[in-house]
Amino acid sequence: MLAAASNAVIIGFNISPSGAARKAAENEGVDIRIYNIIYDCINEIHLALEGLLQPDIKEEITATVEVRQVFKISRVGVIAGCYVQSGKITRNDKVRLLRDGLPIFKGSLHSLKRIKDDVREVDAGYECGVALAGFNDIEVGDIIESFKLTEIKRKLT
Repeated sequence: MLAAASNAVIIGFNISPSGAARKAAENEGVDIRIYNIIYDCINEIHLALEGLLQPDIKEEITATVEVRQVFKISRVGVIAGCYVQSGKITRNDKVRLLRDGLPIFKGSLHSLKRIKDDVREVDAGYECGVALAGFNDIEVGDIIESFKLTEIKRKLT
């Protein structure tokens, strides 16, 4: 009953619960785990504790893009004529708009075009057209950084 009240797991080593105890645990939704080898118990608890840790989120910058011209198109919005300075910008990446080194916008790409074709990615040294999702205040000289967020699972030491 104490395990049910605190949402706990009952761990047993080299024992077997009685029928009444097993039935009461089943009715209350309490998990009973029985081990014959102590190292199996320790390893499983270690893995359970690691699962409770929040993962570290690492940001990796994949491209730096310079805005060279701004085109205002009716019904579409603002398209930025850009030059990819380094890396490779991909349509699925998150982007950050920097003006004078300060972040102005953080979001995603609405469209990525090369000449008149929609493309998935543009490499360094090429020009492209970029539209940001839900943001139209783009100026010449702004820098667009594309980045990916990766989760790194933390380990207990």
